[in-house]
Amino acid sequence: MANIKSQKKRVLITREENASNNSKRTRVKNAVKKYEAAIAENNVELAKTLLPETVSIIDKAAADGIYKDNTASRKVARLSKLLSDLQKA
Repeated sequence: MANIKSQKKRVLITREENASNNSKRTRVKNAVKKYEAAIAENNVELAKTLLPETVSIIDKAAADGIYKDNTASRKVARLSKLLSDLQKA
């Protein structure tokens, strides 16, 4: 660790921020996995209820800077397409 006081503080803050970012990223991944599991089971009703929740989690992560806007948009579009394809089938 550095000897300079401000650098010591930056190291500690960076660790806290990394932990927070990893937690938010994990939350998105878990929500997507839960949604994709509902799609795999062909459970349209559950997928319809999980989609807005999952999109909300992704949007919050994008607002916090975890994902860039295009990445978040791509994830949401991909999830929406899964539901759309399931409903057509």
